[in-house]
Amino acid sequence: MNTTEATGNWNELKGKLKQQFALLTDNDLLFTKGKKDEMIGKLQVKLGKTKEELDNILAKL
Repeated sequence: MNTTEATGNWNELKGKLKQQFALLTDNDLLFTKGKKDEMIGKLQVKLGKTKEELDNILAKL
């Protein structure tokens, strides 16, 4: 998978997450290469979910 495909997939997932969790903002879902763990941590705090729960949510999208 190249960078363009990864970016496109993330944009699609981001839209689905925002539909499922209306309180999420674009800043919450800002994905920067090498900062995935930081973003997941922010989502854990904002949504009150564990890392495993977030992994399951993302896998289902």
